[in-house]
Amino acid sequence: MTTRPLRKDAARNWDRIVSVARELVDAGTPLQLNDVAHRAGLGVGTVYRHFPTAEALLETVATPCLETLVAHGEQAMADPDARRALEDFLFRTVEAQLTDASLPPVAAAPTDALPRTTELKQSLWSIGATLLTRAHKAGRVRPDLAAADVVPLMCGIAYAAQLHSGTTADRVTTAHRYLTALLEGVRTTAPRP
Repeated sequence: MTTRPLRKDAARNWDRIVSVARELVDAGTPLQLNDVAHRAGLGVGTVYRHFPTAEALLETVATPCLETLVAHGEQAMADPDARRALEDFLFRTVEAQLTDASLPPVAAAPTDALPRTTELKQSLWSIGATLLTRAHKAGRVRPDLAAADVVPLMCGIAYAAQLHSGTTADRVTTAHRYLTALLEGVRTTAPRP
């Protein structure tokens, strides 16, 4: 959360807090700042100085995943094949939902604790909408698929894959199969002139 450079000891504490939070999130344990402080071997005040709320800490844990998704989205926008670009972005988004436990609750939160989270989520929304618009204009996806439909569909696929598979690799494979079926359903038969 801090914007100015941290002292070495403060930076070590910040890293330790985020590392412990990452472990807890990956284990499916809800973040509680007192618990994080105890597990990190730090005072509660130290944790609260860095992260005033559990939501801010969770968003910090999710930030690398969000940044990676934005970078993938920007790469997809450079792809001249509008359909392939959209599909690549959607596949990576679903994979991220299944492989990073911090992403679903942060993505679903109606408000954000950190401005950086808001910025990254807005970037992802904008990239997705742009990729869908490009695919519409190229006649590569059905015109009735709206940008507002994409997020719930991706969440639904991720949720369904979570229910029907065991390992992370199994869930990703299942999600790819479900997303492929969805994308075939929204494909147009031929590009419009």
